[in-house]
Amino acid sequence: MRVLSSVPEHRASPRPLAATGLFLAAIIAGGATGTWWPGIADRLGGAVDHLVMLLVAVIFFTLPSGGLLDRRRVPRIAFLAVAMNFLLIPVVAFALTSVLIPDDALRVGILIYCLAPCTDWFLGFTRMAGGDTAAGSALIPVQLVLQLALYPVWLGVFAGHQVVNTVSAAGPALIIWFVMPAVLAVALRGALRLVAPRSTRGRVVDAADGAVPVILAALIVCLFAANVGTILSDPSAFGRVLLVVFLFFVVVYVVGEAIARGFGLSHPEHALLTMTTSARNAPLMLAVTTIALPDHPAIAAAIVIGMMVEFPHLTALTHLLATHRHRGHAHGAVATRPGRCRDRWQRSITGAVSG
Repeated sequence: MRVLSSVPEHRASPRPLAATGLFLAAIIAGGATGTWWPGIADRLGGAVDHLVMLLVAVIFFTLPSGGLLDRRRVPRIAFLAVAMNFLLIPVVAFALTSVLIPDDALRVGILIYCLAPCTDWFLGFTRMAGGDTAAGSALIPVQLVLQLALYPVWLGVFAGHQVVNTVSAAGPALIIWFVMPAVLAVALRGALRLVAPRSTRGRVVDAADGAVPVILAALIVCLFAANVGTILSDPSAFGRVLLVVFLFFVVVYVVGEAIARGFGLSHPEHALLTMTTSARNAPLMLAVTTIALPDHPAIAAAIVIGMMVEFPHLTALTHLLATHRHRGHAHGAVATRPGRCRDRWQRSITGAVSG
């Protein structure tokens, strides 16, 4: 049973090399701005919230109106994503930090960073990698509620910190970053459906869809510009956090690949699983942690450093997944021709024999 009966939309993903080059240029530009022009970097940092809101709004605006969200398949990918994010990943994060990070504050910061799956920009990278953004959007409220409910539990179990009022601390950020842009985007899409013909709607949605990589690149520039000073202020802490977060991403990627193969996931499901288990919710966790655990700058620094490592990783994953998808389409197109020729040949032989 499918959600709606409209014809599915098929939009081409950007070429992998173009997207990768754009994101790498954004990382370099943001890092250089934060290093040499801190005044400009401060102003760019003020644009982060607006860009996150814009990205969420554009992703929700471009979601297919029907035909792509199969209710029989969503429970499987949702189960796998939630199981990885809230069962397997906590074990991986705790094992790595326990062995490699002796400093309590850095360890807590890395744990907070690793344990919270992203609820906003992962959809942008999922879209760029050819993943299922419709199922990804359905995952957001589930993972959002779980990570906020488990935040005090994780801190109590793994770090011995007692925290309360997590949801109230995160409430304003959730409304600004997620609820408002999502509702506005859905309303605009509905209004467009009422007033514009199908061809016009298609052009508007395609234009918005094409803006996703540009918005992501702008977000990367602003985040790196605003936070590169944290890395420069404590290089030794950056080195330790870099090592653990890098190993964390490697282990999670390997486990995700094994699960994708074991369950025979399609490319859209595979890309979604990879992105939702790789992208972390650093901005929200940073906001919650500064309220729940004040006067702990090292914890906040670890979260920020983790976020800085994340974007090159997501860029690499986007390139790998998008390249794999393009190659798969090319092989499929080539393989179709011999198959058709073989079918015609078999039919001609059968006709000759029967004649």
